[in-house]
Amino acid sequence: MDPSSAGAGGNSLASASCGDAQKRRVCYFYDPEVGNYYYGQGHPMKPHRVRMTHALLANYGLLAPAKMQVLRPLPARGIDLCRFHSDDYVAFLRAVTPETQLGQVRALRRFNIGPDCPVFDGLYAYCQTYAGASVGAAVKLNHGTHDIAINWSGGLHHAKKSEASGFCYVNDIVLAILELLKLHERVLYLDIDIHHGDGVEEAFYTTNRVMTVSFHKFGDYFPGTGDIRDIGYSEGKYYCLNVPLDDGIDDDSYQSIFKPIIGKVMEMYRPGVVVLQCGADSLSGDRLGCFNLSGKGHAECVKFIRSFNVPLLLLGGGGYTIRNVARCWCYETGVALGEELREKLPYNEYYEYFGPEYSLYVAASNMENRNTNKQLEEIKCNILDNLSKLQHAPSVQFEERIPETKLPEHGKRLTTEHKGPEPMAEDLGSSEQAPTADANAVAVNAPDNARNEPGSSPKCQKNKRRKRTRDTRIACITSILQNGVSCSKESPADRMHIGDALKELQRTKDKFSVPLR
Repeated sequence: MDPSSAGAGGNSLASASCGDAQKRRVCYFYDPEVGNYYYGQGHPMKPHRVRMTHALLANYGLLAPAKMQVLRPLPARGIDLCRFHSDDYVAFLRAVTPETQLGQVRALRRFNIGPDCPVFDGLYAYCQTYAGASVGAAVKLNHGTHDIAINWSGGLHHAKKSEASGFCYVNDIVLAILELLKLHERVLYLDIDIHHGDGVEEAFYTTNRVMTVSFHKFGDYFPGTGDIRDIGYSEGKYYCLNVPLDDGIDDDSYQSIFKPIIGKVMEMYRPGVVVLQCGADSLSGDRLGCFNLSGKGHAECVKFIRSFNVPLLLLGGGGYTIRNVARCWCYETGVALGEELREKLPYNEYYEYFGPEYSLYVAASNMENRNTNKQLEEIKCNILDNLSKLQHAPSVQFEERIPETKLPEHGKRLTTEHKGPEPMAEDLGSSEQAPTADANAVAVNAPDNARNEPGSSPKCQKNKRRKRTRDTRIACITSILQNGVSCSKESPADRMHIGDALKELQRTKDKFSVPLR
């Protein structure tokens, strides 16, 4: 693809399910409780914005079954969160409360819990909710039942393996990408939040199976990372792209660099699925932002990615002028559906928030654009030069493919009730008591926690043998997901463990969503 032609809307790739390049099978994840979580007085992060978005979608008629499937996510379990996050960090999130935090000063400091990432009522349940929605959306895409999956409560891209950061506690994006990697050889992650997507970049900095591309404000600005010279390391070299921008960038300037770069990325990398973090703090007038994108300019990124007919996961992210966030994500849901929404907002329970214009469109202002054409051209040339050093579509050795698991009927698979937090790996008893390991938890190094007293009884020895077998199987699963396997090259014992691992992956069920009543 000629990058200069990318601005025309992109070349649509072949898609059996979306031959008309208009209609898409879309699913949308929403938990009615998500708007109840409250970071605290004066904190700019307000989950209530997701509820406002949902209200707009409802009153535009976009929640009708004929438009898209609406699903209520099931909460992610501890073992699911531990696919990326450390066991002790997840255990801390689960245990800490506003009442007990004063006695855990060292842990608060260790896990970076403080003013930006406070302890609030329901913190762990909140993390379970938005992470469960993102992983559930990834599962839907993996099973091929939908072309686009949406979770506006997700996109919390700053969280690290063992610490919170930038209002983010659990990195649902990394968890969703790990789920997508079970099926797809290459995943493309795009980030149009004004802040650099540092947590996601860090997680995949050394692999070529995930390419991360972030368009962000760079300089004296949180989190301070995302230099254009940060390009990945080892096998991940040139699979990390950072596009540093300055204050006041407008729609035309943004698209002049976004479309050529992404067009070339799609040509060179040819991902099997795209994850797009749609942080709305890059909009004009954001409480914490300094860009000057209109709502239509922001949504043009979604429209351009959609034009490639590649499975797409849309996530939320930043956004702190909540009336603008709700309008932006509502408009972008319409883009995903191929629906043209009228400008005049329909009446809804939050109608007063949107006055005095009551328009769906977020307008740009007259702020100065500090990004000169020369600077943008230099950045574009630098990025395209790095892309030219890539081999076309790196392949992944995966000689033994796991067959796609058929989705059971919803009614047989799940109930519509929210279950309480399920036990993490640390809480499981012996392998006789523990449930079959879920494929979403394969990266967790789950130790044997029968907690028997030290001794040499036959039962104790038997548990130790089970632990070694389970650890070996988990290591095999991790190896399969990361590197692929060729069973003919392994010893008979290893082939047995690999066979067990493949069978375990085949048990994957869609455990992360229920129809929203």
